[in-house]
Amino acid sequence: MKQWNLLSSIEQQQLLARPAQAQSASLQQQVAAIIDAVAQNGDAAVLQYTQQFDCESLRKLRYSAEEIAEQAAKLEPSVRAAIDKAYSTIAAFHQAQKPKDITVETAPGVVCTQRFAPLDAVGLYIPGGTAVLPSTALMLGVPAQIANNPRRVLVSPPDKNGELSPALMYVAQKCGITEVYRCGGAQAIAALALGTESIAPVAKIYGPGNSYVTAAKQQVAQLPGGPAIDMPAGPSELLVIADDSANPSFVAADLLSQAEHGVDSQVILLSPSAKLLQATAEAIEQQLAILPRAATARQALASSALIQTRDLAEAFAISQRYAPEHLSLQFDKADEAVEQVNLAGSVFIGHFTPESGGDYATGTNHVLPTYGFARNYSSLGLLDFYRRFTTQQVSKAGLSELADAIITLAETEGLRAHARAVSIRLEEGS
Repeated sequence: MKQWNLLSSIEQQQLLARPAQAQSASLQQQVAAIIDAVAQNGDAAVLQYTQQFDCESLRKLRYSAEEIAEQAAKLEPSVRAAIDKAYSTIAAFHQAQKPKDITVETAPGVVCTQRFAPLDAVGLYIPGGTAVLPSTALMLGVPAQIANNPRRVLVSPPDKNGELSPALMYVAQKCGITEVYRCGGAQAIAALALGTESIAPVAKIYGPGNSYVTAAKQQVAQLPGGPAIDMPAGPSELLVIADDSANPSFVAADLLSQAEHGVDSQVILLSPSAKLLQATAEAIEQQLAILPRAATARQALASSALIQTRDLAEAFAISQRYAPEHLSLQFDKADEAVEQVNLAGSVFIGHFTPESGGDYATGTNHVLPTYGFARNYSSLGLLDFYRRFTTQQVSKAGLSELADAIITLAETEGLRAHARAVSIRLEEGS
């Protein structure tokens, strides 16, 4: 436990430092080499890397519709029902985000519109490795379905038997995913970006991943004609602000729910109450004893912190500085204080709003900016699956009304042809 006001500015900075992401020159070079290999050798390179990292016996990347159905049919009814429930809340929230075209007559005879069109092809990256994540497939698949993107391509690393889970395949079915491939890591990102013999390139890539996936997304987005990406989403993080009204067992459970994601996750508790901090530390130890992923959580806790603040106001100031992926407010009348924060990926308000609710089934999207990117990136939403464009239509009278302004500005900038494009219409137009 640390007291914030007793720390030097350097110590404060160190306490809020994220676990170092593996973004070394070596990692960047490895990712670049993988991307180059996929560019040169297509499916063969993707298959080779997938055999190396995930399943030695894998012989085929793409699932057929029949194979997807066969895998989905293996799903337990209770899991199917849970997915159905989560699908309904996520769909309800994202359906409400559907954009509307607007039309404005900005001046007499000048009509401008803003229109939205779904992206033609979207690549949905679902992490694998230490956990199977059908929830992420829902968070990406549902908005892609509502936006009606014509191609919805799902990629995910297979298990040691070369399969994707029945839960993931059921989500793919339910969300109308058009293509499913057994590949993950930087090689999957490269395939989505560049295209291979079996995987056509996509317009935009979505989804969180490890350091290699994040680096690959950033690298392919910089290629000439490369895809857009949603955000540089990396290891999970949670910041909790709580006071004496909070239940330490609730707080501990929330902290551990994020710590168990991975060894590079980070959780922070801010509170003016030393009593709550101590009780939460004890509750963490008690709950760790029964967690299957306790070893992972303990490693994440090594780079996490319990911090005593002077008051809640100071806690909010620290949160704004940190810009967490997830922010949990566990104190009475928290809904009245939420206006004090706007630098967070998603905010969880009150004692009975667990962070894991947002991970699965409250309806909000759990693909969020991490590592401080909440300062300048937004949580994933339906609009991310569209592109926005404008139109304008001008009558001769309307052009005459705007001519002086356009011609003057064009000549001020030394762009005489711009000015002439207006004047010639007024001189010669019929």
